[in-house]
Amino acid sequence: MEWVETTGRSVEEALESALDQLGIDEREAEVEVLEEPKTGLFGRLRSEARIRARVRPTRPRPKVERQDRGRKRPGKGPKEPRESAEPRGQEEHPEPVRAAQKRVPEKKRQRQGDGAVMDDREVPLSVQADVARAFLEGLVAELSLSASVDTETLDEDTVELRVGGTELGFLIGPKGTTLAALQDVTRTVVNRKTGGRNGRLMVDVAGYRQKRKLALERFTRDVVAQVKESGSPRVLEAMSPPDRKIVHDTVNEIEGASTASEGEEPARRVVINPD
Repeated sequence: MEWVETTGRSVEEALESALDQLGIDEREAEVEVLEEPKTGLFGRLRSEARIRARVRPTRPRPKVERQDRGRKRPGKGPKEPRESAEPRGQEEHPEPVRAAQKRVPEKKRQRQGDGAVMDDREVPLSVQADVARAFLEGLVAELSLSASVDTETLDEDTVELRVGGTELGFLIGPKGTTLAALQDVTRTVVNRKTGGRNGRLMVDVAGYRQKRKLALERFTRDVVAQVKESGSPRVLEAMSPPDRKIVHDTVNEIEGASTASEGEEPARRVVINPD
């Protein structure tokens, strides 16, 4: 999966921009801080923070790196605490990453809702997909729904589980909120049963995601036409990272307009500006 590199007035701002471009949330991202923001006289910003990020890959880390992570430290002193998921590429950018560990420690580890640190094991995506499918099939059976669950490999890092059937609207919810929760629960079940955190598992119900994508693209094109005609920017309603990515990608294909994001999750919004 390709890296994206972004900048911002802070590491957090640069990270939000990267997540927008990737269309994922922070739990699915692998992040490296390349440069901390620098301030000058009277607190003025001299240079922005710079990071790079990508979707957490499915391929295992190099064998040498895994051996280094498990090697005991020399000396008789107590072993220092070790966090579960160090940023990769630390050898390439030792100083920036070391500085980032003090400011954004949460970027280095993944936490469950109860605060426990989860392992970062490399588990084949096919194995995770099988566990997810079994969970979803059990769920629809428990709810006495007439539905089937199929899997589709979208790329080497992503598998989508598609629940098909009739009368499944309550599994989607308003603007896909229930579907988003179902996807999170499915990922949590897979993590607890396999320990895998690599790759991405997507869940769709009754083709909602594709329908939502097409509807958002049409809506975005209409808004762009209005923005270009009026010459005034338009702030859209708060959206999830995947929805914001659809808007960004759609506007990028149209001349005469550009996008930016403002606010913080869950109220982060896309602004469409005339060029």
